[in-house]
Amino acid sequence: MIAAVATAAGIGIAGAGAASAADRQTFSGSVPSWATSANDEGAAADDATEEAEIYLPLRDPKGAERLASTVSTPGVTTFRHGVTAQQWIARFSPTQADFDAVLDYLKSQDLTITAYPQSRLYIIFRGTAEQLGDAFGTALHSYSYSGRSLLAPSSAPSVPAALAGKVAGIGLDQSKLLTRPTDVAQDPDAAAPQAFGKKVATTPLITTPCSTYAGEHVVTVPPAYRGQTSYPTYVCGYTPAQVRGAYGLQTLNQKGITGAGQTVALIDAYASPTIEQDVNTWATDAGEPTLRPGQYRQIVPAPSQFSDQALCQEPSGWQTEQTIDVEAVHGIAPAANILYVGGYNCGGGLDLALSKILDGKLANIVSNSYGDGTEALPADVLTGEQNLYLQAAAEGIGLYFSSGDDGDDADLNDGVIQPSFPASSPWVTAVGGTSVGIDQSNRISFETGWGDTADQIVKNDDGSLGYLGPLPGPRFLGGAGGGTSTVFAQPSYQRGIVPGSLARGKRVAPDVAALADPYTGFQIGYRPIVDDTTLETGDFVDETWGGTSLASPIVAAQVALVQQQTRATIGFANPTLYAIDRVLPSAYRDVVPQNPPRALAYTSATSGNSYLITLDRDTTLTTQRRYDDVTGLGGISFTLLGLLAQGRH
Repeated sequence: MIAAVATAAGIGIAGAGAASAADRQTFSGSVPSWATSANDEGAAADDATEEAEIYLPLRDPKGAERLASTVSTPGVTTFRHGVTAQQWIARFSPTQADFDAVLDYLKSQDLTITAYPQSRLYIIFRGTAEQLGDAFGTALHSYSYSGRSLLAPSSAPSVPAALAGKVAGIGLDQSKLLTRPTDVAQDPDAAAPQAFGKKVATTPLITTPCSTYAGEHVVTVPPAYRGQTSYPTYVCGYTPAQVRGAYGLQTLNQKGITGAGQTVALIDAYASPTIEQDVNTWATDAGEPTLRPGQYRQIVPAPSQFSDQALCQEPSGWQTEQTIDVEAVHGIAPAANILYVGGYNCGGGLDLALSKILDGKLANIVSNSYGDGTEALPADVLTGEQNLYLQAAAEGIGLYFSSGDDGDDADLNDGVIQPSFPASSPWVTAVGGTSVGIDQSNRISFETGWGDTADQIVKNDDGSLGYLGPLPGPRFLGGAGGGTSTVFAQPSYQRGIVPGSLARGKRVAPDVAALADPYTGFQIGYRPIVDDTTLETGDFVDETWGGTSLASPIVAAQVALVQQQTRATIGFANPTLYAIDRVLPSAYRDVVPQNPPRALAYTSATSGNSYLITLDRDTTLTTQRRYDDVTGLGGISFTLLGLLAQGRH
């Protein structure tokens, strides 16, 4: 009787898990696929605390999809007539009454409310394993997944029947806390010099000075492809001027097309304490304009609000990510405004950061340089995340996501091949990666798919030099993420463009690609965090980085240039990107395999080991003519983006 009264009041009671199944609505889609008996490490400690997220359903999910599609599809009368955030919320978000009922229930269970957005799409909260288990009629266990021990519900969670229809899913697992920045540094031996190789060299077997442009320095190595013994060395780190030249942007910049009047939003976790100072020092050293007053703005939590640092890779682990994002955008579009929104962690904090942009419509270009490295999130969680992307598309906001840095992600997912989410979502533009040679005239001398495999150069018993194993070698250093989704159906815009043998009826990522290889990478400058507790920083350093974390802001910054020139808002770009490919595939730089393969010589400053790094060797993903799962439709050009802005198809 007490339980019935509480349920009638719409709030439930503590210990509701004891109620009969008929009194509760269960969510089988809220259990991750990896929460299996084989991976079960036992029940979580009752006092173990965890962040959780509850998702509320859209009032008209089919209508939200139709609106997002019609706003983004060329030739439709509503093309690029996005709605305001307030209009979208009024039409599709859960009602205030439903939201309040769910919020009241969480509070009644003594759960700590962390945050929720204006859109009312989700609520982020925390509790102990015991509290969460009681509130949602399940038990939390620890499971072995992706080399970590993660908490997840051992059975389908549930809510009181009075909340039926008011809840769409319950994120009780920690898989979202595996979200990582998608940036990669040079030097494969920096972390573990003896992880690969016959031995650590006491002195380098060959000297490989870095090249300020592709082909500046050429060294002699053991015979490699077709007996070739002369190979160029790795790049020191391209400057903004070199990258602008390679993408044909210098003339535009000289004509005043520098991103003025545009805002590029960037989302990462945490916040660098010295970012503006770092950007200005870096810009001065590179001969670039510094940030003008008010050009850079950030919405970030106080350091005291940072949470889950160890699981999320610490503020220092995200500092280079933020630096790459900001400096890449400023380097490509030096007059564009930059809005950085930092999450308090890499889970719900990133959702909240995106919602702040969407609910306030603070920008119409958003670059997101992070990914989960998997699609193995609970189905209900994926749906909840997708609702945010539908909101963005309907508002005319383009979301650009890095495709990842681990190729097909099999090493991250216990051998399962799948692309990284959110890049695999059909409602975002996934940006893959390329290796780019920029010559002395700042023109592209070569472009291949990004996928680096290294073979160590060693001294043979007779004193000659050779390789540790057959080329290209055993060591995969990183490559552009992509591949065929295991979750999402093929969107209509990809039909007839993505080969059927690749798609198999599913979404394939990426969509486009840009510079990402750290060995043909971008030079950044920053004052590294040396203490993650105090956020104390060290002296200013210059380093060379890459990853699709570099590719995504490069693309976003180019979109800002096009929007300034054409005075058009591109919004969700994919339908137009693929429409252009149907009639003018030459608008893309088709990135195809090179024969013989391109390779670079590199010597680790950490270990002294020397390597021949073969390019375009990306796990099971391969480049090919036209669309492929490393570079998508291909490299972008300003001509392409001009067509994109005009909506020609």
